[in-house]
Amino acid sequence: MDRREEEDDDAALQEAGGGSECGGASFPGGWLRRLSRELHWSFVLAVVAVYGACQGVGDAVGGVAAGYYWKDVQRVQPSAAQFYQGFVSAPWVVKPVWGLLTDVVPVAGYRRRPYFLLAGVIGASSMLTLSLHRKLGIMPAILALTAQSAGAAVADVTVDALVAQNSITHQPLAADMQSLCGFSSSVGALLGFSISGLLVHSMGSQGALGLLSIPSALVFLAGVLLKERRVTDFDYKQVHRKFYKAIQSMGATLKCAEVWRPCVYMYVSLSLSLDIQAGMFYWYTDPIVGPGFSEEFIGLVYSIGSIGSLLGVLLYQISLKDYPFRGVLFWGQVLSSLAGMLDLIMVTRLNTRIGIPDYVFAVIDNSVSQMVGRLKWLPLLVLCSKLCPPGIEGTFYALLMSIQNAGLLMSGWWGGLMLHLLNVTRTEFSNLWVAVLIRNLSRLLPLMLLFLVPQSDQNSMLLPAEMLQDNESTEARKGGQDTAEFSVLVADDSSCHALSVAVEDERIKVVDAGTGTVELIPLMNELQDRGS
Repeated sequence: MDRREEEDDDAALQEAGGGSECGGASFPGGWLRRLSRELHWSFVLAVVAVYGACQGVGDAVGGVAAGYYWKDVQRVQPSAAQFYQGFVSAPWVVKPVWGLLTDVVPVAGYRRRPYFLLAGVIGASSMLTLSLHRKLGIMPAILALTAQSAGAAVADVTVDALVAQNSITHQPLAADMQSLCGFSSSVGALLGFSISGLLVHSMGSQGALGLLSIPSALVFLAGVLLKERRVTDFDYKQVHRKFYKAIQSMGATLKCAEVWRPCVYMYVSLSLSLDIQAGMFYWYTDPIVGPGFSEEFIGLVYSIGSIGSLLGVLLYQISLKDYPFRGVLFWGQVLSSLAGMLDLIMVTRLNTRIGIPDYVFAVIDNSVSQMVGRLKWLPLLVLCSKLCPPGIEGTFYALLMSIQNAGLLMSGWWGGLMLHLLNVTRTEFSNLWVAVLIRNLSRLLPLMLLFLVPQSDQNSMLLPAEMLQDNESTEARKGGQDTAEFSVLVADDSSCHALSVAVEDERIKVVDAGTGTVELIPLMNELQDRGS
């Protein structure tokens, strides 16, 4: 690469970090072209396949279809449905396992592509099994849905590894990559919710669930087309050592206050936002006590609500991505509590007393809730991407995501327990308003722990210098050197302890500062191909 090309790349990265200074950069067309140019179009395709198709369309159709499946096919109570849905999401809590595999165990010389392929096969086969067997019991149904969730989790952690890796090598693009993820998810959800009600009405809940094999097939296709450098001369006999080293690195990283403090806040803020969606869904579709919405209208409510989610992504990208973490998260938490009060107005039927029909208020309620939820979620994703040390980006990002998913899992189970204690059943909703009020108030409790979140803005480095020496590694890559210097972590009994690491011919030379021991191990995350 000649000097002029290097200057062009630097200018592109500066433009990426400029945000508001670049005329069209804040809008989808601008940052989509920029990400495709800087990171290759196959990366953008993988993000769209996973976040747009699998999580956007898939979660939208699957969420509506699963709600009707538990209500009308398995005929369980709302509290039981809430518990089963929490169990189905369990594979997302063990994301570090999938992250370790993508970082440590290449298949046929590739670290990402095989896991996209595996995720596509698991997701498609499980949903076809569920749709073709009409009389599945509760446990086989849970296993099939859990397998599909596992496939989605594997695909998610693989694309997250790519995002975290690129956030290290292209730091000014970190917020843009998260905006691409959120934008793809919101557009996919809009499409999925638009057709979900029609699919459930025309094909039944099991038939609609069977169509989730299509997003899984797109994930498989993304794995086929992904541009990735092949790892050569990998010693599989050393896998157990690399697992141990990666676990050591994660443990050492979590000991640092810059990392564990935000993790505590993320877990608490999510677990205290009690999930009572199953109770609300049963009430929405009850023709006697509730509004009695049809399948088509349920899909319409959620699809219009997805526009609110999309607006939240655009609002964050245009106006909020440069603000400090603490301020954005504070207002996100407060607005989340206030937005929940719309549910309280609707459950108590105050909207009908002031002349607003249920179908109009339901659309407003869902749109505002999804927009606020997106504004609250995106800063957390950027925060997580900033906490990942090089070499174990996929694993550590997966660990951070698993902490968030554990919080969501607990919120679902606590919500199900609350519905059970308040005697909210398939036909009894007299105490549902109490559950809604408790949920809204609980969303304010995490504000007491907001001091754990760093005060810095979202474009700053959060990891300490001894953990991530990005300036040196960047200069080494710009200079065309074959060796790039940076730091990774290993566990120490009392503090964060750095090793000196050098990348040579796709292997890492580790020099222990204390013992002088030199070891060569395969490079876990290759430097970006300068010829791309």
